[in-house]
Amino acid sequence: MAKGKNYKAFTGLSEFYYQVQGEDVSVVDDPERIKYLQEISVSKNQEIEKAYGDDVVAEMAVTNGTVEVEAGFHKLPIEDRTKLFGLEKSEDGIVAVGNDTPPYVAVIFAKTMEGGEREYVGLKKGMFTYPEDESNTKEDSVEFGSSSASAEFMEDEIPGFEEPKTMLLGHDEKGSTKARDSIWEAIFGEPKEDDTP
Repeated sequence: MAKGKNYKAFTGLSEFYYQVQGEDVSVVDDPERIKYLQEISVSKNQEIEKAYGDDVVAEMAVTNGTVEVEAGFHKLPIEDRTKLFGLEKSEDGIVAVGNDTPPYVAVIFAKTMEGGEREYVGLKKGMFTYPEDESNTKEDSVEFGSSSASAEFMEDEIPGFEEPKTMLLGHDEKGSTKARDSIWEAIFGEPKEDDTP
């Protein structure tokens, strides 16, 4: 008998990791975690194109674009901004923003459910763009700021699939890491180590 579908809603986010990819695929940084992911939206650009004839729709086709990601964090540390946006850092530790070209990055994050289940999302090859930088003065009560980042991801070769893919999805029951481990290896190109923070 087939197992029933899971209709539990997502109630949280966790485990946002990224990996900077060099021009030479063999030269990459280890995956890094950014803590305190607050919100994320992932949208795949698709449009339906129609061909007409005899005053009716004769045929339809779907055009596919990139996958867009908008992520909000409690804070995006300057070390992560430097890597994600391809910024230059001086010997004195000063980070400069200019007409920098961001590197390709890979990303994984988890959508969590109250019972401990998780759905993992992996994106293999994309670029983040430098965000707006907004801050407010302190007033009578404390208001916490936040940081955001936007990216677009493209198709890339992923082991186990015949055609290039943009995004991987996988579900783990509470206590299982099978989907996470498979997506981690497919996206980052290496098995997940137990001590990865």
